[in-house]
Amino acid sequence: MATVDKSTAHSADPSPRAELPGQLDYIQYEHSLEAQYLPAIRALISKDLSEPYSIYVYRYFLYQWGHLCFMALNPTDSSLIGVVICKLERHASHSAPTLRGYIAMLAVAATYRGHGVATALVKMAIDAMAERDADEIVLETEETNTPAMRLYERLGFLRSKKLHRYYLNGNSAYRLVLLLKPVDVDAAADPEPDECLPVLR
Repeated sequence: MATVDKSTAHSADPSPRAELPGQLDYIQYEHSLEAQYLPAIRALISKDLSEPYSIYVYRYFLYQWGHLCFMALNPTDSSLIGVVICKLERHASHSAPTLRGYIAMLAVAATYRGHGVATALVKMAIDAMAERDADEIVLETEETNTPAMRLYERLGFLRSKKLHRYYLNGNSAYRLVLLLKPVDVDAAADPEPDECLPVLR
């Protein structure tokens, strides 16, 4: 799956910036919150996609790995400002299988970008996966999305592979990896691009 990353604006993004409404509320997603927040999550992530996901794609992640998904809420009205959606699965490789985390979707409302919301969400996701003994965390992001690349690389992610024409719009991507434990790089197998669902940014 290609990571949906609308956490940071491209240089051409004309959206006006707004001040954060005080200290945001960061909460873990729970199934009981679906009716209240799933429509907002879909709207936030799908806003700029030419082929938005069906509700079943969101439920695939949120039902199984809701404990790895976090939301940033406006403290004044509990409206959604940002969200990160992840999963954690056993990954078979040429060596011993690893427990691999995956950041599938990351989005922050355009008017609230640039305030560290995306960084806070990703850190929460990393901590949650590390606490569950993840060996590594991977994601893909469009090669032209410089702000997203900077965000992840500041958090320790490294570029492991370039995926040519990875997106349906023809753009290429980089696969980024954050190693949480020492691994045998020569023995580890890189996942194929079709392991996950394609996403446009």
